[in-house]
Order: sequence, then structure tokens, then C-alpha cells
Amino acid sequence: MTQPCRSVLYIPASRTRALEKAKTIPTDAIIFDLEDAVAADEKPAARDTLKTALQDGGYGARLQITRINGFDTPWGADDLATLAEAAPQAVLLPKVNSARDIEALAALLDANPKTQDTRIWAMMETPQGILNAAEIASAPRMAGFVMGTNDLAKDLGARTRDAMMMSLQLCVLAARTHGILCIDGVYNAFKDEDGLRAECQQGRDFGFDGKTLIHPAQVAIANAAFGPTAEDIDLARRQIDAYVAALAKGEAVAVVDGKIVENLHVETARATLAKADAIAALEAA
Repeated sequence: MTQPCRSVLYIPASRTRALEKAKTIPTDAIIFDLEDAVAADEKPAARDTLKTALQDGGYGARLQITRINGFDTPWGADDLATLAEAAPQAVLLPKVNSARDIEALAALLDANPKTQDTRIWAMMETPQGILNAAEIASAPRMAGFVMGTNDLAKDLGARTRDAMMMSLQLCVLAARTHGILCIDGVYNAFKDEDGLRAECQQGRDFGFDGKTLIHPAQVAIANAAFGPTAEDIDLARRQIDAYVAALAKGEAVAVVDGKIVENLHVETARATLAKADAIAALEAA
């Protein structure tokens, strides 16, 4: 089971206190942000601050992703060169338009002994990137998509989330085709818990693995929405038990709660239990 990414919290790389506080927040993953969250004149200092934080560690079992600036900016190359010294777990590249963008980053990672194990994540936030989602998902070192819904909405001229549904679904399809994670975009109204909860549930129903967050107060809601409930776990166990019993009797299907259970349902049930186990292991770490 892939490490859980129910909650993926953005942390500004320029804020030492935020970097320290992140060690205590029960988020599954952290995006250390050198791009949008850092002003231009602060970027050089921020990358040094982040390098020190990553080298010092203390983030436990949380997945650690660093969002660098794009290579078409004055900062991207220096971001990667500096952060490479800390051997980052993953690098998140903004505004990915094609597999060539990922291939270029992968080549730089290949050339540095300290980044041999660094994975790549792609910000999916441009119309061209959405149309090329399948080829991007299959590129070297790819581990996941992060939906950049604010930038995507701007480029599309979209005024609602509904207007981006095709884009969201295309990215989920591409991610599932190539076995990588896909994380939903942020919910900007961080004080609107009901709105966040509804959008998380919609994202879960669409097949997203989790949601990117802009405030620690959003973490608990995302964790609850994207994790299996007690009822989900109970049903999964009963489906597996019933199916195993049916096979023992020479039958190909079982019935649980008045519904047919076939092998495909059992695969989903086993995935649910594996996810629950992975979450429990992460929270216990």
C-alpha cells in the first residue's frame, strides 16, 4: 500500500516557525513551498532555510515534498541545486505542460548522487498540462499529480469547480492508468468547514487520494474524508469473509447486505483494509 496522502499541507519554506510547527501537525504529507508562498526577494534565503530544515529532519513518517520554482524563472535551477544537498524525498515541479518538463528534471536528478532516490510530482495547473496528463503520468520518476485548481481556473476562465470537472477527471484517469497518486486542489475558504468537507467528499468520490490544504485547521476534515470509516472497514472484512466462504463451497459469488460480492469487490475491500493499516502505521510512527 502506498503511503497515505489524505492531507497534503502547504508550508511556506521562508517561515521558520511554520517549518517547526509542521513537525507536530497530523498531516499525511507536507509540501514545502518555495514557489507561490514565498516572495521574490525572499526566495534565496528561503531555499537555504528549507535545506537546513530538511537536513535537521524531525518530520517523522510524513511524506515530504518540495515545490521548487519553475526552470523558466530565475530561481528554479538554484532551488534544485541547493535542495539537492538535503536529498529531498520528492520534488514538485510547477506548471508542467508535457513529459519533456519531467524528463528534464529527471535528468538533473539522475546526474546528482544525492538525488538518486528523489521522486517527481507534477503540478497539473495549465490547459496544456491537462491535455497531456497521460504522457506526464508515464514520465520518469513520476510519483503523483497535484491539482493546481487556482491557476487552472485562471487559465480556463472558469468561475466554478464544476467548470473544471473534465480536467480533474482526466488527471485521475491518467494517474490510475500509470499507477501514481492524484491529489485534489486546495479549498481557499479555510474557515468554511462545511464547504471543505463537501469538496473533500466530492474529491474522494471522484477517486482522488487526498487534498492539498492551506491551513492546519483543514487537516482533520481531509483525514476523515479520505480515510476509510469504521463502517467501511467492517463491510470490507465481511465481504472478504463471505467471499472466502463462498469459494470454499465452490461458488463464485457471495451476498453481503443483500448485494452481490464478486472478486472485484474483494479487491476493493482488501485495498480498503490495506489503506486502514497504512494510516494506522503512519499515525503510530
